[in-house]
Amino acid sequence: MTSPFRRTRIATAVGGMAVALGAGQAFGAAFALIEQNALGLGRAFAGSAAIPEDSSTIYFNPAGLARLNFTQVKAAVHLILPSVKFTNQSSQAALGQPLGGDGGDAGSLAVVPNLYGSMAINDKWHVGIGVNAPFGLKTEYDDGWLGRYQALKSEIKTINVNPAVSYKLNDAWWFGAGANYQQLNATLSNAVNYTGALALGYGAAALAGQIPATVIPSLIAATSGLDSKGTVTGDDYSWGWNAGVMYSLNEDTRVGLAYRSTIKYNVAGNVDFANPVVPTLAGPLAPLNPVVVGVSNAINSTALKNGGVTLDITMPDMASLSYYQRINDLYDVLADVTWTGWSNIRELRIVRTDGSVLSVLPENFRDTWRVSAGINYQYAEKIVLRAGVAFDQSPINDTDRGPRLPDNDRTWLTVGGRFKLSPQSNIDVGAAYIFVKDSSINNAGNPANIPANGLINGTYKNNVVIVSGQINYRFR
Repeated sequence: MTSPFRRTRIATAVGGMAVALGAGQAFGAAFALIEQNALGLGRAFAGSAAIPEDSSTIYFNPAGLARLNFTQVKAAVHLILPSVKFTNQSSQAALGQPLGGDGGDAGSLAVVPNLYGSMAINDKWHVGIGVNAPFGLKTEYDDGWLGRYQALKSEIKTINVNPAVSYKLNDAWWFGAGANYQQLNATLSNAVNYTGALALGYGAAALAGQIPATVIPSLIAATSGLDSKGTVTGDDYSWGWNAGVMYSLNEDTRVGLAYRSTIKYNVAGNVDFANPVVPTLAGPLAPLNPVVVGVSNAINSTALKNGGVTLDITMPDMASLSYYQRINDLYDVLADVTWTGWSNIRELRIVRTDGSVLSVLPENFRDTWRVSAGINYQYAEKIVLRAGVAFDQSPINDTDRGPRLPDNDRTWLTVGGRFKLSPQSNIDVGAAYIFVKDSSINNAGNPANIPANGLINGTYKNNVVIVSGQINYRFR
């Protein structure tokens, strides 16, 4: 026989079990990639909006193209290796499930390339184009870890095409602007407590008079340890813009102001669930097999069904004020302050194409500031050495921190150098070690979710290592 209770009741009962793919912090300070050239990394990107050393100024301040009175191409690659390690303190297992481990190192090596080119039309007008990745993220935990119901894999990729133009008003003032065509691809996955969903279904069946409430503990025990896995994939493209101005007080002193706009996405994709097969009950519970199968079928066809989803998200705008000062023939000093408008992200709401809500997660991001200082040292005729330091705020608050990106404030220490190969070419290298402030996580904000998702309670120790290199070629 089939279970006579209504599937819509089960859909309501287990709706909270549906994969919370917006859970945690899928978007954080690490999601914004400042690594747009290797030369800037060596000085912690201090002064990047005021020192147009190559065509990557398209990203940092397109006004800087006005100082590049030649045709140039540059290609860079950045190896970004974050370490994301969780230590359990007093986490709790989900209903009918083992607790699980600490998840291993959720950090994953990312290879981020970028390419830029520029040319002078005449003494006044200059143009260029950049291809880069302004945003990116990847974290991935071990299967079966204790936070599997909030996060397994989180991967965000972007590619941005940025044509730009600059105008030299006079020897003191330069202006520039660019358009940004940007594509985003996302993959977010986590486990779903299928045993917990079945338990809610058993409760609904008991309320409907289909089974006695006294058998529910036995049914939960007989169907314990069952997990589903949900994966959301999606993509979209959108447009934005950037603009900037540079002012040269004299040949040795320069100030730059640059702005990058918000970019609004309506990400469209699919949610796919890999649901388990419920076991066949034996002995005294055997007569309840039709109920178990009915509950499972209702879950699979409602809350945990495959289908289309959408997510509206706005990438933040950014404004930078930079300063460059040439001290003498050997030393330059640089400084920078950057504001990022993360507060646009208040929640992540994933909606099915039929209009029903799959998940809503509060984020409550805050706007952030990044400050940096750096130095260039002319070590030899063909060698420039660099060093820098930066402090980078995280947009994530302690209350809403989640496992997709358990970020916190960061301190950068960087070194680098330029090596001139010929009058037309040079290479730049840079390296950074980023200290991330230890962070705590306790997702007991809604205790009602603990039976479904468990409780993650513990601390994170994170750091990031970056190594970058680029080659520049100037045409005669």
